[in-house]
Amino acid sequence: MQHTVRIWDLPTRLFHWSLAACTVALVVSAKVGGNAMQWHLRLGYVMLALLAFRLVWGLVGGRWSRFASFLHSPARLWRYLRGRGDPVLDDAGHSPLGALSVLSLLGVLALQVASGLASDDEISFTGPLVRFVSGDWVGRATWYHAEVGQYLIYALVALHLLAIAFYALVRGRRLVGPMVVGDKQLPRPLPPSRDDAVSRGAALLVLLLCALAAWWVSRLDLLA
Repeated sequence: MQHTVRIWDLPTRLFHWSLAACTVALVVSAKVGGNAMQWHLRLGYVMLALLAFRLVWGLVGGRWSRFASFLHSPARLWRYLRGRGDPVLDDAGHSPLGALSVLSLLGVLALQVASGLASDDEISFTGPLVRFVSGDWVGRATWYHAEVGQYLIYALVALHLLAIAFYALVRGRRLVGPMVVGDKQLPRPLPPSRDDAVSRGAALLVLLLCALAAWWVSRLDLLA
């Protein structure tokens, strides 16, 4: 008997697809260059707000969206890799291996945003944090943002997509569907993520506060 369990709450799902769209748009705007760099700048602040939201939502969001649900110990990861874990618990939310991929991608995206905020291309863009750090750090941030960070993102996104294809084609498990509808069919019942009007309202408030914080960061270079 299969049990329908709400795994991904609506705020998490909207975050996931918004992050994917924003990442693609940032890459395209950077490659196009020219006037598109103004959109690259704006989208960078959108990415900042999204990542800040995910950080907060990882603490107070739905059960399976919280970091506590997928910060697995090395022992549990080892059991999973050896096929000796709990198949239901390991695959309900992020698996131990999938959790590493998610955390790595979020970390690299955060570092890319941070390096962009402290970058100076000496042509048309100066990040709002440039005046708060030394010239050496500005140079390192600019180099990392242009020469390293973007390629790490490409690699992690490619790995993410390959994992989705592997689970669908080899293991017969579809990961995209639950991230659209929120529910998974599991062989035994598990506690669901809270996903009601109150939690969604709280998520909207968190997002607005994160957007306000991102706007404040964008104005730092204008402060006296």
